[in-house]
Amino acid sequence: MKVAILSGSVYGTAEEVARHAASILNAAGFETWHNPRATLADVQAFGPEAFLAVTSTTGMGELPDNLQPLYSAIRDQLPAAWRGLPGAVLGLGDSSYGDTFCGGGEQMRELFGELGVREILPMLRLDASETVTPETDAEPWLAELVSVLRG
Repeated sequence: MKVAILSGSVYGTAEEVARHAASILNAAGFETWHNPRATLADVQAFGPEAFLAVTSTTGMGELPDNLQPLYSAIRDQLPAAWRGLPGAVLGLGDSSYGDTFCGGGEQMRELFGELGVREILPMLRLDASETVTPETDAEPWLAELVSVLRG
């Protein structure tokens, strides 16, 4: 199964988590594709059969700048071929920001909903005020993702 990993990061933490997720998925026998500067054409050329979004949150609950162009392109075109594909979101944030905690992840969940991508696991919310090892903290959830994707 081909898993496209879409990531948005400000300081690089979400990219590190996305790379770690790719290595776990690859080790489990999945083919992954991840490019933090991806365009819609890049993602479509890969021919994804599943999606994983890994994103931090900026400002007032927004997506990071590197993910905004891809998010907008997907939202404008809503590729019909992605309807019904499995997907999951891993959100990074800081709970001290209150209502906007993991807002970037919530935006990706909403986008997946508009696309008809099936949410196969509840969104993982990693709190920067509670963890200094988000890659490690994501591993149990990623193991569950592998299991669900294998079906």
